[in-house]
Amino acid sequence: MARRAEPLQRGPRPERVAAFRLGLSAESRAAMLLIAKGYRIVARRWKTPLGEIDIVARRRRDLVFVEVKARDDIEAAAEGVTERGKRRIVAAAELWLAHHPDAAQCYIRFDVILVAPGKIPRHIANAFDASA
Repeated sequence: MARRAEPLQRGPRPERVAAFRLGLSAESRAAMLLIAKGYRIVARRWKTPLGEIDIVARRRRDLVFVEVKARDDIEAAAEGVTERGKRRIVAAAELWLAHHPDAAQCYIRFDVILVAPGKIPRHIANAFDASA
């Protein structure tokens, strides 16, 4: 009686694992930068059916939705912030606000933090607005 070969259990591709780890590291560096600037991290990696918000932070009356982009250099990270990505973040932020009505009194802002190996992360406050 011949044995049936069992299907191979394959995990994610190594490049996907590396990209995931790079993203986690970049988000941690971005969060530390925000904390050093006096922000309180409200949420990280907040997922919705419309997209994910990397960091939600608050300082006084400012509620900031932060997109973190990590690439080999800062300029490449800046190019990674696309119009499609901005729309996705805005849509996810609208869901956040619907789930957190107490945030209605806050000033809402969309920031970007660019991360590259060996460089200090670059924080761009008010990088885009909801009308974009």
